[in-house]
Amino acid sequence: MINMLSLIPEKLKILAKNCPFPLYVVGGTCRNFLAGLESKETDFDICAPASAEEFCNIAKACGFIISSVYKNTGTVKAVADGEEYEYTSFRSDEYVRGVHTPVKTYFTLDIKKDALRRDFTFNAIYYDIKAQEFCDPLGGIKDVKNKTVNTVREPEKVFGEDGLRLMRLARQAAAMGFSPSKQCLSGALKNCRLINDISVERIWAELDAILHADLKYGIKYAQYKGLKILKETGVLAQILPELTLGDKMEQRPDFHNHDVLEHSLRCVKYAEPEIRLAALLHDVGKPYCKVNTGKFYLHEKEGVQIADKICKRLKVSNYQTELCKKLISLHMYDLDMNTSENKLRRFIVKNYSIIPKLLKIKQADYSACKDDLSACECVKKWTKIIDKMKNEGVPFTLKQLKINGTDLLELGVEPKKIGLILNELLRECATQPSLNDKSKLLKRADKLKEEV
Repeated sequence: MINMLSLIPEKLKILAKNCPFPLYVVGGTCRNFLAGLESKETDFDICAPASAEEFCNIAKACGFIISSVYKNTGTVKAVADGEEYEYTSFRSDEYVRGVHTPVKTYFTLDIKKDALRRDFTFNAIYYDIKAQEFCDPLGGIKDVKNKTVNTVREPEKVFGEDGLRLMRLARQAAAMGFSPSKQCLSGALKNCRLINDISVERIWAELDAILHADLKYGIKYAQYKGLKILKETGVLAQILPELTLGDKMEQRPDFHNHDVLEHSLRCVKYAEPEIRLAALLHDVGKPYCKVNTGKFYLHEKEGVQIADKICKRLKVSNYQTELCKKLISLHMYDLDMNTSENKLRRFIVKNYSIIPKLLKIKQADYSACKDDLSACECVKKWTKIIDKMKNEGVPFTLKQLKINGTDLLELGVEPKKIGLILNELLRECATQPSLNDKSKLLKRADKLKEEV
């Protein structure tokens, strides 16, 4: 059976042995070990009732490289044998409501006072490396065993000190498969507006981590649980009011078991990781359309504009923003399954770069309607046609055409028309695979150069 000591790097054991004070591993490493969670991360948070200067002197003598020192907070960043460590002196922090960082720091020798400055009890479990034993001043081990999230002090005070803890609550609880206590949720709800004091970059980083929370420790549907916690604590309404406008907004019961907001959250639940932002926002236009027109008609068009504003507000990368908008704009295409095969073939070729992701968003959307994980009929239809096109040798990209720009130049095509003609030939090949022959394409291009 693996014990905690076996997880400690040899260099850290040597350091602990040479310290005249107890050296502790604290936080995630202890929590994950006790919870039986495996993580790819190798960073270690360590602490002790000793100043940064004392620690640095001993660490250097043991072969550690000190990369930075922050004496005001007693923090030291060090590296040894490729492992990264962050050391902090035992301390107590003083916050001003709405200010993310402490305004005052007091150093202490009391481990309980150090524990009380943290956020959740499962992050306030210590392991004394030299003594080879856990120190649990706030009952965090019990909470880990019960898979419960409790704050180290009164929840209202803990969340009132730092709005980012609102996002951390959802992310960590979801990723680990834990559930916040009623008191914890209540304290977060009372302070939900403090999330507006946090930078949008930090908010997006946390939201993105929540959207992929299942990848952290392999907890199924963790991303959905994280979003539900954000909703329950009122944080989701603060950061994505356009989305939560769909809360309790009913949809046709023959197609949907859930309201607009819940459907969106469940779409993320069933979505593949790379499309989850689009899954979250795919119906963000529905509340706007319903409020303004009384219908959901053309919600995908409005959704693109709303998603663009949201992504810019959160400073989402250009790539993710454009992918999200594209998937939103096309997710309703052929929903009624009435699009002809030839028209669909041309659509597939035109949008081939995102077709795999579009199929995934369609499947997630379908599954979220009635929690049906069977293959979506639209996806089955498209997949069958795509396979047929591949077997016929249909070119899906310009590179797969048997002619290129140089060929068209030699044919006497004006440079400004080359792109237009190549794309038209690609479109025609979608329904006429045999056209993808150099001589046939050149003959057709010769006609097109006078038409375009």
